Amino acid sequence: MNRRHIALGALALPWLPAVCRAQGAAGGPDLSRYPVGPLPPDFLGSWRTGQGPPGDWRVVEDRTASHGKAIAQISADPTDYRFPLAVYQPLAAQDVEASVRFKAVEGRVDRAGGIAVRLRGPDDYYVARANALEDNVNLYRVMGGRRQQIAGAQAKVSSAEWHTLTLRAEGDRFSVSFDGRQLITATDRTFAGSGKVALWTKADSVTRFDRLEIRSLR
Repeated sequence: MNRRHIALGALALPWLPAVCRAQGAAGGPDLSRYPVGPLPPDFLGSWRTGQGPPGDWRVVEDRTASHGKAIAQISADPTDYRFPLAVYQPLAAQDVEASVRFKAVEGRVDRAGGIAVRLRGPDDYYVARANALEDNVNLYRVMGGRRQQIAGAQAKVSSAEWHTLTLRAEGDRFSVSFDGRQLITATDRTFAGSGKVALWTKADSVTRFDRLEIRSLR
């Protein structure tokens, strides 16, 4: 199988099995198939880490997105320790590379977008996130609902502009790239099994996502 990805706004292909086993196998939603409105059924939007209400995830029109649509988290609830998740349901993987374009639109408490892998539940996963208020990119593990930073790097994260964030997890090795430049490499052994991939925000971040691409590494 080649390395072309199924992506938000890309050509639709049949869904992969629940666990992505073939090396290089790729999956992701084709947003062009979904109408503007509620979150597509391939996503679970009720999960959130921390306190406060879950996120309000929707498909919205966006002329700057790949095909004129984006998945957006539009709730501006200011609860500080609040991390809404939109979990992509059709596949799971342990060794995986997940990439997404995001645009941090608004947020006073926080203005961030992230991509999570190896989700076991709303309180256990790895996440890479970029923050437009802090101008940094960090890698975290979330264990039992507690967020712990593994590594971080400074980077200019402009608001209201598209950026690409990629998280690669292979065994105990992790790397994070931002706009095509690798910023973080780290090791961690907390979560070794397979899990879901999810879109992620924090607090009152109003963030849009485009072109979610997921590639199994084994």
